[in-house]
Amino acid sequence: MAARGSWACACFYTDNVFLPRYGLHVRYRDGPQLRRDYGPALRSRGCRSDEDFTAVLSEIEKEVQRRKQLGRDAIERKAIISQQYKAKHPEVYVLQDSFLAPEFLETVKYCTSQAADLQGLLCLLEAFSDKRIYRLPVFSKEFCRVFIEELENFEQSDMPKGRPNTMNNYGVLLNELGLDEAFITPLREKYLQPITALLYPDLGGDSLDSHKAFVVKYALHQDLDLSCHYDNAEVTLNVSLGKEFTEGNLYFGDFQQAPSPVPRYIEIEHVLPDHVAWLHRGPIKGSEPTCLGPRFRPGPAQRHTADRKWVGRSPQQRRSAPGTGVRPRSGTTSDS
Repeated sequence: MAARGSWACACFYTDNVFLPRYGLHVRYRDGPQLRRDYGPALRSRGCRSDEDFTAVLSEIEKEVQRRKQLGRDAIERKAIISQQYKAKHPEVYVLQDSFLAPEFLETVKYCTSQAADLQGLLCLLEAFSDKRIYRLPVFSKEFCRVFIEELENFEQSDMPKGRPNTMNNYGVLLNELGLDEAFITPLREKYLQPITALLYPDLGGDSLDSHKAFVVKYALHQDLDLSCHYDNAEVTLNVSLGKEFTEGNLYFGDFQQAPSPVPRYIEIEHVLPDHVAWLHRGPIKGSEPTCLGPRFRPGPAQRHTADRKWVGRSPQQRRSAPGTGVRPRSGTTSDS
């Protein structure tokens, strides 16, 4: 059966293009527009000569082309992986209640009860600031240990690997690994949506109908941090899977704020024990450098700690793109 594609807004091919050398996200239409809108910011970051600017244009064009090929390339990689990859722990590919933390199951049970309301749910979560950022356990420690082993087994294989985004060079797209149908989708529909329906009703939290799930790895001599960026989603679940590391705090900017620079943000310190998750809206976000140890996790930074990130999208995105409020424009179909 052919892989089911999804519509991508045309802005996916023009907006939020990250320039690693200059630590800047840009919107790109053509060279004159780029120079007009971002010339001063680029010059202040060291892009001063015509040769530097030409190199930036080349880098952007290469990234736009990569985005246009994402769907086709992802389908090809997924087919190869499904046929040739030998899983170390095949049991982790089908979600089970035993994978989930008891506290998380109790929270879901409350949210599906007739008496559930926002104030009752907030008593079960740890909230930070007024930005509607919440911390909660999701997975059991034992599941995280086994899941990290599976990710490391895949990482060490010769299978093709797609990178999660333009800012992370180390990680795994979980749909390509075959975790969408029997793990991520039921996690979103059965467990997360009852929670997000109460926490984010104004963002379509009761009707999240798609997601992008991936793991990123942060380690010394690899990716150490994550520049500020938009999550293209109404709601993001960012799970720290484990392993010892230091630093790597998260910071959050304003929901409707341009992604660079970030004049106002709140920083949240990473604290032990690990294996906890952050549930938040899809605003500007980043991760400070990791110092010791590797870390896997979906979304922000890693050292060899494991983290996984689920990005939830709702039909509301058909009316406005998350974080920008811009009405989506029709683009080509893609699998990502």
